[in-house]
Amino acid sequence: MNFNIALIPGDGIGPEVTGAAIRVLDKLSKRFGHKINYKEVDAGGISIDKYGAPLTKEALEECKASDSVLLGAVGGPKWDNIPGIRPEQALLGLRGGMGLYANLRPVILFEELKQSSPLKDEIIKKGLDILIVRELTGGIYFGESGRNGDSAYDTEKYSRYEIERVIGKGIDAALLRNKKITLVDKANILESSRLWREVAREMLAEYPQITLDFMYVDNASMQLIRDPSQFDVIVTSNMFGDILSDEASMLTGSIGMLPSASLGDSKTGMYEPIHGSAPDIAGKNTANPLATILSAAMMFKFSFELEEEACAIESAVKNALSQGCRTGDIAESSHKISSTAEMTKAVCDNI
Repeated sequence: MNFNIALIPGDGIGPEVTGAAIRVLDKLSKRFGHKINYKEVDAGGISIDKYGAPLTKEALEECKASDSVLLGAVGGPKWDNIPGIRPEQALLGLRGGMGLYANLRPVILFEELKQSSPLKDEIIKKGLDILIVRELTGGIYFGESGRNGDSAYDTEKYSRYEIERVIGKGIDAALLRNKKITLVDKANILESSRLWREVAREMLAEYPQITLDFMYVDNASMQLIRDPSQFDVIVTSNMFGDILSDEASMLTGSIGMLPSASLGDSKTGMYEPIHGSAPDIAGKNTANPLATILSAAMMFKFSFELEEEACAIESAVKNALSQGCRTGDIAESSHKISSTAEMTKAVCDNI
């Protein structure tokens, strides 16, 4: 099969980790007889430098015309003080322009990395496998905002339609997992959260095989540390999902391990690690490429619907870890620290 992938290396370590993913995908495509064509697209800080905008219309159209998008990372202190422009606006533009309203973030603790998790053995002995489904294109990040004298405001607003479609993604995921959804909100304070609860109850009434419970976001942030195994699928709003998924990432030992998929109604999605651009280690060949490589596995699973290929990547990552390969962020004192290139080679060798 032939696939056209829009590749957005971005800023900081983005080019290094996407380069690693390409090497793995090339090895995978050779094994399974696929052909992958890459079209490099600028977005983020590099686009500001070249074109004066974090995302051009041409870049967005390239992404929309592709079979899928693989993104590294955007941003960095270099662009922090440009009035009215931030590299991260590229992400909002891509999500909105491509109609990507649901972000799927699996939080999985590999057996080989249990020692890297900050949680005690008795807490993680049951394992850790959570899927966070975060709404992407609504809420406070997209609501009306501004300044009024010495005051500033940001507005949280959701429509029933926006809520229904992301809960729908959560239902699809729960049916393939352990059939449990936890809706995380702040319904004791926020009217928008009360609407989330109303819609969830109505939709889940048609799925009696799925257990639905509700949890306030402050409690959820504590429960992720106290007893993460109680969760299966977490569905939540844009801002709460942003914060909780970053918290959950550290339960796996490193934010460098977590992939993500941004999906809409079409098969074209955007896949990226949840970590940032880490400009302090850019170009040093020390970044952990596994989150980006695992994001590529999600691409094969969700956009291309090729489960065997996705499993081949995931197994290769697991085997590389079993063989003791570790970048600095997941290494224990007994490990020899591997470079980005060495970790990538270990995964390729296991495809």
